[in-house]
Amino acid sequence: MTRRGERLRGRAGQRQRQRRLERSGYLCELCADRGLTVKADVVDHIVPLAKGGLDVDENTRNLCDPCHVKVTAEQFGLATVARGVDRSGRPTYEGHPWNASARQ
Repeated sequence: MTRRGERLRGRAGQRQRQRRLERSGYLCELCADRGLTVKADVVDHIVPLAKGGLDVDENTRNLCDPCHVKVTAEQFGLATVARGVDRSGRPTYEGHPWNASARQ
């Protein structure tokens, strides 16, 4: 038995993660708020553990990977990934000159 808020590891932690994902039907809660249906990839801590948050159900939400990246960047004061580029910084717009070789 762990104390309230102490992080579970191993199989117990995996069961806890599954239970938390089931809570939202395995869907991203932020996307659902915008009317989108997107699979949740991450159980996120609303108040990050690194900032004193507890590892309890009430302090978690289920997010897709893009939402998790955005929320984490905001929580820690980091720049978010710019719109129109992928994570490597390459433009995603097909008409961009850097993507000319992909069109040929």
